[in-house]
Amino acid sequence: MELEPNNSEVINKVIICQLCSKPFDDPRILSCLHSFCLQCLHHEIEKSGSQQMFQCPICEQNTNIPVGGASVLPQNLHLGFEVEVAGYMSKMVNNSHPQEGPDHFPHSKPTQHISVSVKTDDLVTQLSKLGEIIVFFPSPSSSTWMSTSVARVGTRYHVKVQSKTSKGEEYPHGGVEVKGEMRSKTHNGAVVYGEVEDHRDGTYTITLTPQTAGPHQLLITMDGQHVQNSPNDLDVRPKRDYRTLCNDQQVIQCKAPFCVAIHDNGDIYVGSDDHCIYMFDQTGHLKNTIGSSGSGDGQFSSPYGIFIKGDVLYVADYGNHRVQKLTSSGKFLHKFGQQGSGQGQFNGPVGVIIDSNNKLIVSDFNNHRIQIFNENGGWLLTIDGNGTGNHSFQYPWGLALDPQGNIHVAAHGSNTIVFSKEGVYVRMYGDPNGPRGLAIDGEGYSLVSETHGHCLSIYDPEGNKIHTVGNLKNPWGTALDPRDGSVFIANYGANTVLKYCV
Repeated sequence: MELEPNNSEVINKVIICQLCSKPFDDPRILSCLHSFCLQCLHHEIEKSGSQQMFQCPICEQNTNIPVGGASVLPQNLHLGFEVEVAGYMSKMVNNSHPQEGPDHFPHSKPTQHISVSVKTDDLVTQLSKLGEIIVFFPSPSSSTWMSTSVARVGTRYHVKVQSKTSKGEEYPHGGVEVKGEMRSKTHNGAVVYGEVEDHRDGTYTITLTPQTAGPHQLLITMDGQHVQNSPNDLDVRPKRDYRTLCNDQQVIQCKAPFCVAIHDNGDIYVGSDDHCIYMFDQTGHLKNTIGSSGSGDGQFSSPYGIFIKGDVLYVADYGNHRVQKLTSSGKFLHKFGQQGSGQGQFNGPVGVIIDSNNKLIVSDFNNHRIQIFNENGGWLLTIDGNGTGNHSFQYPWGLALDPQGNIHVAAHGSNTIVFSKEGVYVRMYGDPNGPRGLAIDGEGYSLVSETHGHCLSIYDPEGNKIHTVGNLKNPWGTALDPRDGSVFIANYGANTVLKYCV
């Protein structure tokens, strides 16, 4: 459809064809996921002289033209709908400034500004209330994504996408069509398609599991258009082999380290017997000290367990019988818990993790139980280790989630116990050598630090021990680098944090 040129300010560039520089007319999608007007494609294909292959003018990837020509290529229906809505809105903008006169609204009438999403169910109702309309569409070219540059064969790879407007502002609604692909640059261009989770707040998580090693290309699109920095190169490495852990260790000196956690950017957080959390950069240089000894907000008494999600740091504050929530730079945000044995109370919390639904899982050491809370600290469920039978445990410490969402508990006075997310006993594995630290990779391999055995034991997804790293001294916490899978161990008895490369 035709849009009046003086209304271009309400049309986001996401609906402009990059061949004709006009709003899309019957947009069609190429195999590289770029879209162009059908007539533009007819013209360009005819001009190229090839009726079987077309090279995308944006990314230069080739698309096989099916029998029947460009008309057979899939339609980008959502993009076409956005063009229709933008055209309707642009006409309303013209009509929102009528001239003064007996038959017109006066210019002094208050102007109402609202943001309208084309996915909104009550669009017509909203439009009927408007004076002047300002439209913000999510813009693929402004939208961003974040992930690591390295993936592993058979391991889930996550991409976080943030939709934004053409002004670079975060778009606060869901409903946009987001897709992700991994394309091998070898292996005949094998493609892996991602599963997309729409968080309904303008953010999306794409999960892909590569099947072959080697150089790949990662493509992230929104409504058929590439987002910022897409496509991008991705190095897919073979499956981890923990039997070949590199002994060329990185050693960080730290007084009596309790626990360790790794930020997505590579920063290393260590809970210490100094009653604070040290933050080191990737080379082991101290960047920041978070907290001090005490019971005030942001202070700690033996921070035995830490967990990082995004830019939020969670701390199991053992001696203060509470869990604290801080920013990754150390600013206090929230706390919950007090000493006791009732629901939501603690007697020495030592471990904390968060599941995919933002539920906090806390090991309540001296109460011999696991408690589960909502993201605000509201109690939801207790997994009680007291009693007899396989499901019983003593002194739970390290916590981790496997790829199926099951909760693994390194019970210092027992073995490693597995429960479903609902708290139902699943199985047990490992040796009763004082399991304490626990980490699980994307393939389901468990890494358990055993203080009595002075080692790190590695178990396959079925619970069979496949390797042991010895010569440690009373190891406590264990963590994996989310970027490359490197293994970190809080070697408590030696006042060091060790890094092993896979």
